[in-house]
Amino acid sequence: MAHCTVCGNTTQFGNTLSRSLQRTKRTMKPNLQKVGGLVLCTRCLRSLRKRIRDVAAKAVAA
Repeated sequence: MAHCTVCGNTTQFGNTLSRSLQRTKRTMKPNLQKVGGLVLCTRCLRSLRKRIRDVAAKAVAA
């Protein structure tokens, strides 16, 4: 089972609930991307890009 190398986000399990309140099993899979040899979820990828952008902006300002 694949997981994010930063936060460890992996497949979660739960139930779908119909209008008649019948429950059936479902899986919720994270959106994982391979980036530079790492497997990252899109949330971590977004945060990483923001940090890189902020560091670059500080370097240009200084």
